[in-house]
Amino acid sequence: MAASVLGSTCGPLRLGVTGLCRRRPPRGLWARARRLPGLAGSGRSVAAASGSGASGTDRYCLELLRKRDYEGYLCSLLLPADSRSSAFALRAFNVELAQVKDSVSEKTIGLMRMEFWRKTVDDIYSDNPPQQPVAIELWKAVKRHNLTKRWLMKIIDEREKNLDDKPYRNIQELENYAENTQSSLLYLTLEILSVKDLHADHAASHIGKAQGIVTCLRATPYHGSRRRVFLPMEICMLHGVSQEDFLRQNQAKNVRDVIYDIASQAHLHLKHARSFHKSVPVKAFPAFLQTVALEDYLKKIQQVDFDIFHPSLQQKNTLLPLSLYVQSWRKRY
Repeated sequence: MAASVLGSTCGPLRLGVTGLCRRRPPRGLWARARRLPGLAGSGRSVAAASGSGASGTDRYCLELLRKRDYEGYLCSLLLPADSRSSAFALRAFNVELAQVKDSVSEKTIGLMRMEFWRKTVDDIYSDNPPQQPVAIELWKAVKRHNLTKRWLMKIIDEREKNLDDKPYRNIQELENYAENTQSSLLYLTLEILSVKDLHADHAASHIGKAQGIVTCLRATPYHGSRRRVFLPMEICMLHGVSQEDFLRQNQAKNVRDVIYDIASQAHLHLKHARSFHKSVPVKAFPAFLQTVALEDYLKKIQQVDFDIFHPSLQQKNTLLPLSLYVQSWRKRY
């Protein structure tokens, strides 16, 4: 796992890949990076981030992302100007679907909401979107970039299947979920950037899987507080760990070994994605900036010896906007 641009060490990591020391960007770049929304603080409005001509529906999507998917919000800000509003719409659509599971008390209500979005997508492709902010912005994105409908439907279908409070049976099941949600979102982002490239698609697939695995890890303390555990059962059984161990926040070695195995799989997907680096068009790189946040989390969890409940893992990375900006300048992912 390559060292994060935030890292202070350059030695080998437990995951087995030597960290990298990278040169500092020109001083002027740091000054420009400070003007990024999120790094500059409350002085920069949401409307300013989207441009002076931002509509009410556009601002709604921005605000939803800023509150519910801050990392996605920051990554979208670094896309080319003519792609940002469409990326905001896509990610806002994903947020709307993702929060269904935690916002309903009965599965039936969740199914009804998923059906609403399924019909909404059908209506969008019939040029008849409902008067809902995210739907309107998504319709604009579809019209502007001719987005592939099946990727949107895959996200809905997979989120719907995930309404059941069942842990993943194995890592492959978690990866399939991530492929159909996070990777599908990246395929659509590549379409927004007008990138049609097989290597970029392969990279997107692996990055999406890494994103899904890391999201599952990061959410473990939250799910545990609600007496739920979604980590792959096969890996837990391999190390003799029960769901109760996670509910009690057990920090025994075998519990940390479960987290190590899962985190290592996410790291492996990042490594595979980067193996396509020289073949992926530079135009596609902005779609993959989320690797910065993924790498940062994987490094932090390695530093606390894979204690998933360590308080430092719940702290917000205040330097993330700067790290994203620097990685964007370096044209890397």
